[in-house]
Amino acid sequence: MLPETVFTTRDLPASDRFEAWTEQLGRTHAPMHLSSERAADYRGHQRVIGLGEVTVWPATFDHLVFHRTPRLVRQSDPEVFHLSLLRHGDAAASWGRQQVGYGVSDFHVNCSSRSYEISTGSQPVTIIGVEIPRTAVGVPVRRADDVVGRRISGRTGMGALLAGLLVQLTSDTSSYRAADAERLGTVVGDLVTAVFAHALEAEPRLPPETHARTLMLRIKSFVRQHLVDAHLTPVKIAEAHHISRSYLYRLFQEEGLTVASYVRGQRLAGALRDLTDPAARTVPIHVIAARWGFPRPGDFTRAFRSVHGGTPSEVRERALCRPDMDGAHTAVDAARRTTPGSHGDH
Repeated sequence: MLPETVFTTRDLPASDRFEAWTEQLGRTHAPMHLSSERAADYRGHQRVIGLGEVTVWPATFDHLVFHRTPRLVRQSDPEVFHLSLLRHGDAAASWGRQQVGYGVSDFHVNCSSRSYEISTGSQPVTIIGVEIPRTAVGVPVRRADDVVGRRISGRTGMGALLAGLLVQLTSDTSSYRAADAERLGTVVGDLVTAVFAHALEAEPRLPPETHARTLMLRIKSFVRQHLVDAHLTPVKIAEAHHISRSYLYRLFQEEGLTVASYVRGQRLAGALRDLTDPAARTVPIHVIAARWGFPRPGDFTRAFRSVHGGTPSEVRERALCRPDMDGAHTAVDAARRTTPGSHGDH
């Protein structure tokens, strides 16, 4: 598993909770003065996931006002950019005369080297925070500073790719190994760089290796969104991203994959989810196969068996016909873990 720590105020006496939360966030990001209308019995929960020099921290907490003063900046500056993806609630931030409001699925971008004030709404908020060294963002520092304070959408474009990665990563870290932490940190860093560059309209200035990794994330996202398209071919994928087929093939080869194997793996993963979904138990197998791009049942059965070690009907029976037995889903879970491309995006 990835290196992860959990902090919750519920483990402390009510009188100690807010002070402890203040200290925790000071360690996670940078020292701040915090205040809250709920300080008397504060509720906060945070997971801190270490990804090398990048830290990701999902958290849910009560109303809070963050105030980082010029004096605190002078006293302690870890020189990091902070991004928060707002998952629930609302917030507003100010940097002198500059003020910005944030809603669900917006990114807030901040920097420990600048003073600021941030206030969340009266209801608890849920965020996914990212701490990344300023030097790890592949955009000139002075240019990168111009992104601070902007509201960036996590619903479209590069913001949506970063948001999707953060949500998937933090929803379940058990399938990753400790050795994956550095690689995941690199992926997060590349996407943060791409988000900054896109906000600055400076994407052509990105390092070539960052361009390639970001492009692959875009391509894989496109593939997943179009798996039901029977005409999802390398030509169509390449045209959608304005690249040649040969360059598309090379991108996948650098990850030890082929375009066809990745598409097939994703389709088989989708079919597995449907086959093991109790709500879809009455849907005929050939219908599920066709839905995921396998119009010929025989082809689907052979491909499915080669990956999951059993026929579609056998896997469905193990998953759905004995739900009350311990371990009834073991074979399905194992199949999911070994599905080609199931974690290849990270």
